[in-house]
Amino acid sequence: MRPFSYLRPQTPEEAVKAFVAAGAEAHYIAGGTTLYDLMKLGIEHPAHLIDVTAIRGLNSIHTDGDTLRFEALAPMSAVANDPVLIRDYPVLSEALWRAASQQLRNMATVGGNLLQRTRCMYFRNGAGSSSTVGVYPCNKREPGSGCAAIGGLDRGQAVLGQSDACTAVSPGDWPVALTAMDASIELLGPAGARTLPISELYLLPGSTPHREFRIEMGEMITAITVPKTKAGRASTYHKIRDRESYAFALASAAVALDLDGDHIQRAHVALGGVATRPWRAPQAETLLAGKRLTLALALDAGRAAFEGAEAGTSNAYKIELGARTVADALMIAARRHN
Repeated sequence: MRPFSYLRPQTPEEAVKAFVAAGAEAHYIAGGTTLYDLMKLGIEHPAHLIDVTAIRGLNSIHTDGDTLRFEALAPMSAVANDPVLIRDYPVLSEALWRAASQQLRNMATVGGNLLQRTRCMYFRNGAGSSSTVGVYPCNKREPGSGCAAIGGLDRGQAVLGQSDACTAVSPGDWPVALTAMDASIELLGPAGARTLPISELYLLPGSTPHREFRIEMGEMITAITVPKTKAGRASTYHKIRDRESYAFALASAAVALDLDGDHIQRAHVALGGVATRPWRAPQAETLLAGKRLTLALALDAGRAAFEGAEAGTSNAYKIELGARTVADALMIAARRHN
């Protein structure tokens, strides 16, 4: 048992102040559905927990105006069930409904969900009970120790965005949909408030895979905003996994189409389950622009999305699976156009 202090501030400013006072060993906690797991696995060792769930006004959903706005403490299930999203932005609703179990969706928050850490088995199952030095080397868990997944069991590892130091897949569904829809993140920290495009939130592993998010110490996510677009109606989040429920993606695609008749004016395409971060696919978007969607074109776009992909020992299947997932998602999204 590792002792830790526990604080429950009433405002975002109080939370940031408490974090600064506590120092680098502090962690914010909301639903706790990820952090508790990592604490039990011996991966995270917070000395101070700052519970932000008592902060009022950070759990609302706003669908009026020019943007969709989700306060960070809004439960995943509440956002997934919002009637405006179900009707006008199914890609966002489906990304949440297809994540985790109902019990977890009721607890987990849309802000906290953005900061999930990888489900790589070497990262999660290799940690020792009393040390961050685990049975298997992992550069995310202990920088400089190596990566057991490279040359190891890599069926679930990334084929896009990996490095010589890490091949771990970014695990989220919701961040993939937000990436496709050009979302932004609002943060509050010791230096004040700032807004960050979600495309800049996630870091490639490079030589420092333990650095996963472009968030400064003491910063907390306060809201997520998504620009409204008519492409939202012709959208979907398509997820392929080993079993139908409660499993992370082997490959997924978030797609939204701005259509004029049967011609694509603009496509939004992002990939999940195949990359070290939520992965935007501009090659596919460019290929689709101005063309009439057919199954052949959808397959071409899917394969374009995986340009530059590199397989390991046992995950080459993800490249073709991912391409077909994109193609299926494009066809589903097009059928929703009205």
